Amino acid sequence: MLTTRRKFMAGASALGVGAALVGPVSLNRAFAQDGKTLVFAAAGTVTSSWDPSSHTIAPQITTEELVFGRLTKCPMRPENPGEILPDLALEWKLIDKHTLEYKLRQGVTFHDGKEFKAEDVKATYEYASQPSRPASAWYPGQVEVEIVDDYTVRLKTEKYGYPALNFWYVSAFLPIMSARDVADPDVLKQRPNGTGAFKYHETRGDQIIFKANADYYGGKPALDTLLWTYVPDANTRVLGLLNGQYHLTERLEPEQFESLKGEAGITTHSSLSSENKYLHFRCNKPPFDDVRVRMAAVHAIDREQVLALVGEAAQASNCHISPVKFGYKDVDNYPKYDPELCQKLLAEAGYPNGQGLPELEYITSVGFYPKTREYGELITAMLQEQGFPVKLTTLEPAAWEEQIYRRADGQGPGHIIDVGWITGSPEPDLVLRPNYYSQFALINGIGDAEIDASLDKERNAETTEERLKLLQEETLPLLAEKVPSLSLFSSVFLRAMSKDLKGAYFYPNGPIDLSKATLG
Repeated sequence: MLTTRRKFMAGASALGVGAALVGPVSLNRAFAQDGKTLVFAAAGTVTSSWDPSSHTIAPQITTEELVFGRLTKCPMRPENPGEILPDLALEWKLIDKHTLEYKLRQGVTFHDGKEFKAEDVKATYEYASQPSRPASAWYPGQVEVEIVDDYTVRLKTEKYGYPALNFWYVSAFLPIMSARDVADPDVLKQRPNGTGAFKYHETRGDQIIFKANADYYGGKPALDTLLWTYVPDANTRVLGLLNGQYHLTERLEPEQFESLKGEAGITTHSSLSSENKYLHFRCNKPPFDDVRVRMAAVHAIDREQVLALVGEAAQASNCHISPVKFGYKDVDNYPKYDPELCQKLLAEAGYPNGQGLPELEYITSVGFYPKTREYGELITAMLQEQGFPVKLTTLEPAAWEEQIYRRADGQGPGHIIDVGWITGSPEPDLVLRPNYYSQFALINGIGDAEIDASLDKERNAETTEERLKLLQEETLPLLAEKVPSLSLFSSVFLRAMSKDLKGAYFYPNGPIDLSKATLG
């Protein structure tokens, strides 16, 4: 079916969604038509710092894929989620329980011309794994890096008391910075400097311009320029794609995705992601500091209705990690919709029929994840039906990102936070430790010694077999029992692009490899 601009505008109006085009349209269209520039309409924005260790923001991780190299790559294909490929390292092996060795690729340079060597791995890992760094939650713990020679490093974990095997998958997710930049944090913040296929050129308002790296070890990309444009409204992204303003867009609503199938000049693409969508409870303030109230809220939510509403953008799962993660299993004790049990737990907690509960703010975004407003309204109604006095707050992505994380005093706005958590590695601890380990608990603020002990236990397992058993039989069931958050579903990414775009690879965590991409 042909979806004309007029038809799409009519559909957008029927949905009550504004669809005015944003940004310098003429500039975007001029770029889009030159055959050497790809214009990407991104659903999320970036932070004010280009230091990869300063944030855990998914849209910025997408931009970092263009610029930075990593020791290894994990394509995370559903048929082989544990596959590891070379990037800045060509070989890797476990020397002993606390030592993991990498042989590095030679002849690689950073975008500022500095040669990539072992010193850069050492500087990156020892800096970014410090507990004071926001993205240290990605790391299994602090780590020492021994330089064997200019092109051999050893990650050593004995001092910090956990097995080096924990970096086996994680190293595919950690951007390698220049040692020179790490020595000057102000420079690190101002511009990204990696070894990847594209170089940062400049920022113009909500647009970031990247240029091809002629010295990229994999060969200069066919695309000369990538124009990354922040477009928070999903309808605007689709209209821009239809009128030739953009070549590629992401995070489509299911109806948009369906309407674009078979559209002349457009290709659609869907894939199971490494992202789960969560409702995080602020566990370090009333009333969700009481597990009975958290569990009551979970039993008030009929996830089957949520799944039906989200449609193609969701896959059912009963687990706090995605099916493409090591250790995934549908957990037997994962909480189900049960209004009677909800009421029983509320009464036990001293809130019969919800009486005495304060107003509860549920914060969600609109324009980044599919259907968040719609299923937010549905969940709000379900909770209100059981006596929870919930108020829904919907924000555009940039404003929503300011509300997600706990602040310096340990508290965060609101009581229930809708957020996805996505990482570029099969490693489950990239989800579990940032969200549920007391030292981090970046969103929910859970402080639970039993959860901490279980996370330490699975992290310290000496074999993958032992670790798999601990995850599936202890850690994941414990999270289902304590419910610091509810995983609603696993996300399916819905994208659309010009049929002229060939050779792009879409990672399950959102980033796109455009090093071999062509237009026309």
